[in-house]
Amino acid sequence: MSQLKVGENPAEPVRKEIFQALVDAQDRAMSVAQSRKFIAEKFGVTEGQVRQIEQEGLDHQWPPL
Repeated sequence: MSQLKVGENPAEPVRKEIFQALVDAQDRAMSVAQSRKFIAEKFGVTEGQVRQIEQEGLDHQWPPL
């Protein structure tokens, strides 16, 4: 799997892409913990960043919500 390396503070379009990928992973029957780890590795961010992005996406009702 290739890693994208988005850095410490990804721009909003990248955060939205990460959120979409996270939701897609969970829709494919991946557990929340598994999906966070998978997406963190894929995008080169920490699981903490994924959690923050997840919360931001939920708060702002980003697609695909």
